[in-house]
Order: sequence, then C-alpha cells, then structure tokens
Amino acid sequence: MTWLVVGLGNPGPTYAATRHNIGYMVADALAMRMGGTAKNPGWKKHKSGRGEVVEGRLAGERVVLVRAKSYMNESGGPVSTMAKFYGVEPDHVIAIHDELDIDFGMLRIKLGGGDNGHNGLKSIRQSLASGDFFRVRVGIGRPPGRQDVHDFVLKPYSSVERKDLPVYVEEAADAVESLVTVGLDQTQSAFNR
Repeated sequence: MTWLVVGLGNPGPTYAATRHNIGYMVADALAMRMGGTAKNPGWKKHKSGRGEVVEGRLAGERVVLVRAKSYMNESGGPVSTMAKFYGVEPDHVIAIHDELDIDFGMLRIKLGGGDNGHNGLKSIRQSLASGDFFRVRVGIGRPPGRQDVHDFVLKPYSSVERKDLPVYVEEAADAVESLVTVGLDQTQSAFNR
C-alpha cells in the first residue's frame, strides 16, 4: 500500500522560510531520508504539472512525497490529482501543516476532524470528498499582540525560533515515519504533547 505524504505550503522562494511552509520543510527532511541530499532532495515535477514528487521507501514503506505547486488555499486539487494517480485512498494520505492553536515546538497527530480555519485542509477535504486523512499538525503558535494572522503565517520564523527549527522539523519527520510504520496510536503516544 502506498502512502501519499503531502507537505503543505506555498511555492517559490518568497515563502520558503515562512511559518506557513513548515509542511514543505518537513517534506524536504523526509526526501533526504529517502535518498536525497540537502543540495538535491530529489524533487521531480509530476507529469500532471500540479506538484513535485519524490517516490521511494521510507522505513520500508512505499511513500510518495508531494509538494503542491499551488498556493496553500488551493492544495486540494493537486492532492486529489496525486491521490488518484497513485491509487491512494484518503486513509493513506498524510497532510503536514502549520497549526496556530499549538505552541511552537509542539506536535499533534490525528486522523480526520475539521479544518479549524485552515484553508489548505479545507481545500483538501473538499477535493477528496473526505476529511478522513491523517494530519501532522506542526505548532507555530498564535501571533503576538494584535498582529494579523495572515501576516504572521507569511513571515519567517523569529531568530529565536530559527535556532530550534531544524530539530523541530526532524521531529515532525520522525512523526510521519512513525505513522507509516507503527500507526496512529503509537505515534500519538510518542509525539502528541
């Protein structure tokens, strides 16, 4: 059975280091675990033109990593296209995304649920006609003071956060690897805090 692991984010260098692109960062870390390098993680343009993929094995499991080539709010179309192409049902889709309601440095892994105002998840849920996919929710915390949420998620991490970000990205990648190998219950026990 193939797993479709989708790192949510926005394409292009303008957004690369932003909080909204933590899904892309984790997907890059996973691509390196599947044989890529820091200089060349191995992303290839999918023939649909709707995303980039890395195909291979992660901890012995068949995995297709995906980075959609659409903006976050339109992630559903590319995810649906890839799921159909690879014959993956929603219960073998994992979306890695930023989460405002979880503090920076914290993770939550779950199956199904609502979109909690996250437009990328809403788009995926609509396109798959199901919310029954896994989510690796990577905490970014709420904006300080009265800062607009939109501005906050599209800004780079603070200098303090950047010091811990590499460890945090690897931990989220560990959670994905755990999910595909040992399942939800053990992964939640190990990573939800």
